[in-house]
Formats: sequence, structure tokens, C-alpha cells
Amino acid sequence: MTLPQTREAAFDPGAAASRATDAILRDTLHGPHRGVVVDSPPGAGKSTLVVRAALELADAGRPLMIVAQTNAQVDDLVLRLAEKNAELPVGRLHSSDADPYDKALDGLPQVRTSAKAAELAGLPVVLSTAAKWAHVRTDEPWRHAIVDEAYQMRSDSLLAVAGLFERALFVGDPGQLDPFAIVGSEQWAGLSYDPSASAVTTLLAHNPELPQHRLPVSWRLPASAAPLVSDAFYPYTPFRSGTGHGDRRLSFAVPSDGSAPDRVIDEAAASGWGLLELPRRHTPRTDPEAVGAVADVVRRLLERGGAAVSERSDGPCPLTSDRVAVGTAHRDQAAAVRTALTDVGVTEVTVDTANRLQGREYDVTVVLHPLSGRPDATAFHLETGRLCVLASRHRHACIVVCRAGVGELLDDYPSTEPVQLGTVVKFPDGWEANHTVLAHLGEHRVAWRP
Repeated sequence: MTLPQTREAAFDPGAAASRATDAILRDTLHGPHRGVVVDSPPGAGKSTLVVRAALELADAGRPLMIVAQTNAQVDDLVLRLAEKNAELPVGRLHSSDADPYDKALDGLPQVRTSAKAAELAGLPVVLSTAAKWAHVRTDEPWRHAIVDEAYQMRSDSLLAVAGLFERALFVGDPGQLDPFAIVGSEQWAGLSYDPSASAVTTLLAHNPELPQHRLPVSWRLPASAAPLVSDAFYPYTPFRSGTGHGDRRLSFAVPSDGSAPDRVIDEAAASGWGLLELPRRHTPRTDPEAVGAVADVVRRLLERGGAAVSERSDGPCPLTSDRVAVGTAHRDQAAAVRTALTDVGVTEVTVDTANRLQGREYDVTVVLHPLSGRPDATAFHLETGRLCVLASRHRHACIVVCRAGVGELLDDYPSTEPVQLGTVVKFPDGWEANHTVLAHLGEHRVAWRP
């Protein structure tokens, strides 16, 4: 007699990721469709997938162009390609600006740089930004293209380069910030050719038959973070952490002094999350008390001699300033935090907005909550992607600094954005995602006592 299985089979993250990657490459190299879409959660290895696909296409003798959204992304991909295959000739198409690319590329003999696409003709792989590719004209299109961070590319940018290639692999994170536009786009809302919509949204609206894949494992987020980020921001495309509870540890040589910053640090080290809650109050955007609390937390993180243990090394690695980041919603908040950190003698810690932290990774992040101290909840502050970016940059722990009352604020300001017929509704909305994250952070709350 065979007994029924009562326990779920052990999840093998490496095997799950390999199966997904194999299916993606199979459709890319041998599938009948002109496009393949890959959805990826934070830290799932988008760049690794792009590099592997590029190398396999090059090995198959198929000329390839790679489209990224920023120069930093392009340079990073060039360096990764060079690291994986030092013999592969690679072209870096750049602008005519004074400092158009990372000078580290000049030390790579297999990399050729030029502002003119014609000078890179015949190379197996050529990389550049979408903005630069839009000015390229060619009689013979590339057989393949890879579009990196495709959800952050506007559809008008895709239209500008679509004639340069025959087939394409689109890789991106649907939970991150939407493409940025400096002009209003209400007049196009609901239209299938809305130029402000993401490239993937427009692509699938016109080509619903294209195969869609997803990467099922985040190698960045620890086991303490992946369930929350998955539930709050990716409810229909869930993912899991590539590590288990106990695989990563964060400890400190200097014991807690009992202060609120030290107590929230210890809570985050033990559980992966910490909420430092200040008294409820309406404040200016650059709330001096909240900014000071962020600076105190960062200072104590570094003063206490932190050490991080993970699968990446055999022993503990020091928690240095370059492995800590502060995330804010606005640039003036970031500037205020930098000033406060300088005042307490802390330098070389990354402090930036969610837009600029997108795609980056740190051991510990400290976040000034977008709704902290606000009298209202605007669409900007409720944008799902903004909170998703801020909550998904860390490998060990995330500490959120926030004034009390955000839950009541959310209830007082439910989403009132007009519903546009024909638009793809993004779920979950910012209101729901904020409530989900706030409920979880409430379990790790430490009250601020200056």
C-alpha cells in the first residue's frame, strides 16, 4: 500500500532557476515567435540571463544588438560579457559626449568603442542605450536583439528601434518603477499605442501570443524578505528566495547601548526587518527628526562592527559603508540625509532616491518611508514600484524609518485615480501594497526615543 504524500517536496532553487532559463533560451534560439518576454523579480539574475543569452546567440553565429536603458547598465553588461568570454569581440556604441562610457572598457582588448554604428559593423555583439540606438540606421537589421530592463522602457522608445532587429528577447521586472515621462500622457490613456506605456505592455497588447516566462527565484532577497515582497508586489507571479532561513546572518561586535537605533538594528539583524517609528506628526518633506534618525541608524550600523555571513563567502564579511544604502522618495530628502551623515562623520554610504537605486544591491538598507509625516497620500507616494524598489535592495536586512499614522493616512486617502477604459490595471495598487508592507513591519516596530 502506498501512503499519500503529506509534505511538499523540498524546493530546489537552483533546479527551478535552471529549468526556467533553459525554457527561455529554447524559445529565444529555436522558437517560432519573433519575441520572448521574461518577467523577473528583484535579484533573480536578469543580467546573468542577458549575458548567457548573448553568449549563446553569439556562439550560434547570430548577430546581436543589446538595448539597455542607461549607460551604466550598458557598461555593466559589457564588463560581464568580457568576464565570461575574454575572446568574444564586443562593440560599445556610445554618444559623442565628453565622457560617454566607463573608462574601464578601454583596458579590454576585445571591446571596441565608437560613436558610429558603421565602425562596429560585423561584430557579433553590439551594446548601447535605447536613446543611442534610436539614431542608428541600417540596411541589414540584426537577427536578434535583447532588451534589458524592458519594463522601464517606454513604448515610443521601442518603436524607435524596432526596425533594427528581426527577433527580440525582452527581460525586465514588472514590479519596479514605471517608465518616466516629463509630459502628461492622459490623452493617450487606454490606447494600444500609448507612448508612455512600458514597452512590454504595448508589445503584448499587439502580440498577445508571444511566449511569457518568469524567473522563479530571487538570489538577492533573503528568506525573511522574499515572502513579503512576493505577496505585496508580485501576487500573480510569486517567487521564492534562493536561500533558506539561517543561510545568512548579521551580527555585531559591539553590543546594543539600549537606544532606539541600536534596538531596531538588532531587530532587523534577527528578523530581516525593522521599523523605527517616530511620533505621529505632519512635517516638512525633509523632516529633520526623521532625517536625523536615519543618520543615527546608519552611524550605529557602522560603529558597531557588523559582520555578514552568507553563501557568497566561507567566513564573515565586514559590513562596510559601501554595503549600506539609504533610500528616499525625493532628491531633497536624499540631500538632507547626506548632510546629516556628514555631520555625524559618515561618508561613502550610498544615499539616493528609489529611481536611482533601482537595480542595485546592498547588504543593509535604511529607508525613509515615502508617506512618513505626510498630510496626504498622492499618486506619486502611493506608486507601487517606488515602495517595491525601496523594500527590495537588501541581502540581509531592511530598516524603515517612519512616523506613526501611515495606516490611518492610507484609510483617509483611498485611491481616487480615474479609471481609464482600455488600460491595463496594475495589481496590486499602491494602497494595497502599502498596507501589506506596513502590517508586516508592525511586527518589528521599535518606538523612537531621542
